Amino acid sequence: MFKNRVFVISLAIVAAFVLAGVLDPAMLDRFSTALHSGIIAHFGWAYMLSGFFFLGFCVVLALSKYGDIKLGKDHEQPEYTYFGWFSMLFAAGMGIGLIFWGVAEPLSHFMDPPEYIDAQTGQAATFAMRYSFFHWGLHPWAIYIVMSLSIAYFSFRRGMPPLISSCFYPLLGNRIYGPFGHLIDILAVFATIFGIATSLGLGAMQINSGLEHLYGIPASDSATLVIILITTVLFMISAAVGLDKGIQTLSKTNIFLAFLLLLFMLGFGPTSYIFSVFTDTMGGYMGNILEMSLTVNPFLGYDWYKNWTLFYWAWWIAWSPFVGIFVARISRGRTIREFVSGALLVPTLLTFVWFSVFGGASLFLELEQGADIGLAVQEDVSTALFVVFDHFPGAMILSNVAILLLVVFFVTSADSATFVLGIMTSRGSPNPSLSKKLTWGITQSSVAAILLVSGGLAALQQMAIAAALPFTFVLLLMCYNLWKGLAAESGESLLKRY
Repeated sequence: MFKNRVFVISLAIVAAFVLAGVLDPAMLDRFSTALHSGIIAHFGWAYMLSGFFFLGFCVVLALSKYGDIKLGKDHEQPEYTYFGWFSMLFAAGMGIGLIFWGVAEPLSHFMDPPEYIDAQTGQAATFAMRYSFFHWGLHPWAIYIVMSLSIAYFSFRRGMPPLISSCFYPLLGNRIYGPFGHLIDILAVFATIFGIATSLGLGAMQINSGLEHLYGIPASDSATLVIILITTVLFMISAAVGLDKGIQTLSKTNIFLAFLLLLFMLGFGPTSYIFSVFTDTMGGYMGNILEMSLTVNPFLGYDWYKNWTLFYWAWWIAWSPFVGIFVARISRGRTIREFVSGALLVPTLLTFVWFSVFGGASLFLELEQGADIGLAVQEDVSTALFVVFDHFPGAMILSNVAILLLVVFFVTSADSATFVLGIMTSRGSPNPSLSKKLTWGITQSSVAAILLVSGGLAALQQMAIAAALPFTFVLLLMCYNLWKGLAAESGESLLKRY
């Protein structure tokens, strides 16, 4: 296991980081703050331009002559049903973050919009829903698609290892098997660790808040660490069971529980109001997507965009190696057009419905019923969902279901990440060893715990942004390599024909 350079070097770098966090958490906090500030000051614009480019690239690719090319050999059929595929896509790509932010994000924007919008007004509510759609809509999935499509094409179609370095074959040739390729894969491991740590930290904090809200268990660092410890044991058991039995079963369970919660809120909530929110926000989102894609308002309200939009773009990019390899693994046998349209539209539409139901219901309570949910969210965003449930019948049951959903999403995300980190550090083996998966499972939970203790949510967000920067340029180069690879295959087909 220790002869693998990517594994050894990646583990050493992450271990050094964890050690620094244990010995001097204040220093780690200062370091992550300084790194984050520098990156946002100098490269915030790069995240916005790149996100817009990735979306355009996916649309062009799906509509191009390459859309009929299969991610696998011509005779291969998809390994998973549409339900299984979409369930795993959704669970790995959004899952735990959506539970956390479904209520919290619209209400946060409503209470604290950019300074050119008056807070707690109808205009603020419209802005809040539109930007919730924007942050969780087409752009993040386009980022994921660029990564996963590249890996799936070069590994399943071209017979190379399912590694990010394989996607650079058109540019680097056989040098992908040397130091250049190793460097790319190490960057991918680094970005994955900090991307997943952010989500796991958020999930653990919200589980803790839910337990405090329901059972009076105090929300504290020590309680959050215990939650991380327990869920780590759970996801390592799932990792040991394997992809088909573990992740797929849990993902389907997640979707079932989330669907039940969604139907309940839609039925017992302000149904007509929710549909109006969905329709209006969808119209505003589609009509303004170009402007929102490039807006950071450097003259007025830049701080808001730094704290939200730029953070999200960095978060999606940081998480793209993990989601990319995992989604590639479950998408073998689908055509490029089917893959892009399915992964871009279906999870996005589900996300919009989720935000409309939970965000719309919470804004209804705030604007029409005079409930002080917004103040509670300002005080602690992790309690938002549970505060909203208090205004519905069966609040105790709903909150318990939400906590169960969070735990299962936590386990699924961590299990998937463990699986992917195992692939990355096993020279692309589709079935990494149990010892390697357990090593990465313990490591990623340790990073989440250290970041939480050293600086809480801010430290998690800052390190996600820092880890994403080099990967932005990696993703841009992947677009070039994928297009070049597809063009080369097209040329080879013409030569065979004539």
